[in-house]
Amino acid sequence: MNAALDRVYLACIWTAGAAIALMSLIIPFGVFTRYVLGTGSQWPEPIAILLMMVFTFIGAAAAYRAGAHIAVTMLTDVLPAPLQRGLTVGVHVLMLGVCAFVAWYGLHLCVDTMGQTIAELPWLPVGVTYAPIPIGAACTLLFVGEHLFSGSQAHRPVVAYEENH
Repeated sequence: MNAALDRVYLACIWTAGAAIALMSLIIPFGVFTRYVLGTGSQWPEPIAILLMMVFTFIGAAAAYRAGAHIAVTMLTDVLPAPLQRGLTVGVHVLMLGVCAFVAWYGLHLCVDTMGQTIAELPWLPVGVTYAPIPIGAACTLLFVGEHLFSGSQAHRPVVAYEENH
C-alpha cells in the first residue's frame, strides 16, 4: 500500500512542480507580449490561474503527506500526551470528512460546469479547470487515511528526500 501511495505522492510532486515551472514561463511571456510588443495575448492569465489551482490543490496533498503543512500547535503542545494523541486522531478524522466533502462536491462542480467555456479559451471546458479541486482532495483523502492507519510518512525516504540527499 505504501508503494502505491508513494507513486501518488510523486505524481502530486511532479504535477505541482510542472505547474509552477510552466507558470513561471507563461506569466513573463504575457507581460512581454503586453508591455514590450504591445499585443497582449488573452490566454496567459487564465492558463496561469489554472496552473495555480493545480499547484495549490495537488501540491497541498503532497505537503500534507510530507508533514510540511501549516499547523498551529501551541495549545496542543501543553496538553498531556494521551490528550494530544486523541486530538491528533480527531483532527485526522475531521480532515477525512473535509476531504470527502471537497472531493464529492468538487466532482459535481466539474460535471455541472463541463458545458461552459472560458471566454479567452473557448476550447477549454470550465469543468476541466475545476478538476484540480476534487483530484487534490482525493489525494489528500488517501494520505489522511494512510496517516490514520500507518502513522506519519514524513520519515519515508521518498517523502524526506531533502534529508536523505
